[in-house]
Amino acid sequence: MFASQEKVVFVGTIVSSSALDRLNILKGFIAIENGKIIKIGSIEELSTNFSKELLDFEKVILNENQLLIPGFVDCHTHAPQFPNIGLGLDRPLLEWLDKYTFPLESKYDDVNFAKSIYRQVVQRLINSGTTTACYFGSLHLEGTLALVDSAIEHGQRALVGKVSMNIKNDAGYYNDTAKELNDVECFVQKVLEHKNDLVHPVVTPRFAVSCDAALMTGLSDIANRYGCRIQSHISENREEIKHVLNINPGCTSYSEVYDKSHILNNKCIMAHAVYLREEEMCVLLSRGVSVAHCPASNTRLRSGLCPVRALIEAGLTVGLGTDVSGGDSSSILDAMRRAMDVSTHLEMLDTTSVTRAALNWREVFYLATLGGAKALRLDDKIGNFEVGKDFDAQVIDVFANGGQIDSYEYTMEGNEHYRVLQLLQRFIYLGDDRNITQVYIKGRKVKG
Repeated sequence: MFASQEKVVFVGTIVSSSALDRLNILKGFIAIENGKIIKIGSIEELSTNFSKELLDFEKVILNENQLLIPGFVDCHTHAPQFPNIGLGLDRPLLEWLDKYTFPLESKYDDVNFAKSIYRQVVQRLINSGTTTACYFGSLHLEGTLALVDSAIEHGQRALVGKVSMNIKNDAGYYNDTAKELNDVECFVQKVLEHKNDLVHPVVTPRFAVSCDAALMTGLSDIANRYGCRIQSHISENREEIKHVLNINPGCTSYSEVYDKSHILNNKCIMAHAVYLREEEMCVLLSRGVSVAHCPASNTRLRSGLCPVRALIEAGLTVGLGTDVSGGDSSSILDAMRRAMDVSTHLEMLDTTSVTRAALNWREVFYLATLGGAKALRLDDKIGNFEVGKDFDAQVIDVFANGGQIDSYEYTMEGNEHYRVLQLLQRFIYLGDDRNITQVYIKGRKVKG
């Protein structure tokens, strides 16, 4: 399915982030051995210090319109919902779940159906430059194990969760509490048995609308016992928040519902966080919880405009999520653009004396790469280019044949650094999977 290159050196323009406001541009080389970055340097260093050391390395020479950037990180997407992408987005969240999502997800008790869908899902994300994905599966043990198998087959880095639900709904899509806890523990064990360093289990209570305190406490125990991450949703929609507080009368906030069940910890990632109060942000920060910002689904389902700048200023770690099929695109490039749009709309609507600046394209590039890696607690392995990290990367051809970025016959003013900024900016605003000509995950070529 993919080609493995044990020793390879990329030469050309290399771009990554080291912080929200820090874009690193290098005209130079990255050397990879057995999937890990072993050397990074300038063109001058390559021709002097390292030329003999790298003689037996395969060389990939990028042209002047190509960029080497880190792979994208999707912090939140629902693999079983891909057949519904683009459907039902005229409904509010809870109605959309009942009418579209739960009936579709119920079909994944058919393992053959699950296998056929998940092959397409994983390949679609890889083609779009997503080297790491944090997936919600369905309620079904065997069906979600098929998603694990697909990620392994395609060589994708993935966190995979079997969704947990025990509160009754009209679709009949829920489990008995004891069965659910048993299935989740079995799922975690089976994923760990693969001993695959790219694919890991994540404990996944869907949200407090569909999980009671007993189930969530049990799931927290499983996560602690096996050292797993936890993922869920929080404060996505006003009606959702109202419902959660109605069925948890002893709690004064959505965050408190989770906190009482010990869900909030430094391995927890929560999607959305649109309506967090200041004190809730403080709770999430103190517990080490990170946030997956999903601007497309928040807009399409009319849930709200997430104040991402406020979350970042509060100290929370934020990554981006496509949240298919509430989101209508599986591309993190789209999530980057939507994040800028939402942030800009909030800036324009702000009538307070202290206006928060909208996110810019450099900042969403960070959120899509190193920010996402930090949110998933994977920044020791991926997110940017550093010696010792795994090589998860994309080769971007900004003026690729057949793409929608045209090259015009005029000379761009400024130096080479400025020219590279223009290339990256064009890709972020205009690019798509046609510009992503090669994708690598831990040094393996999985596209191109």
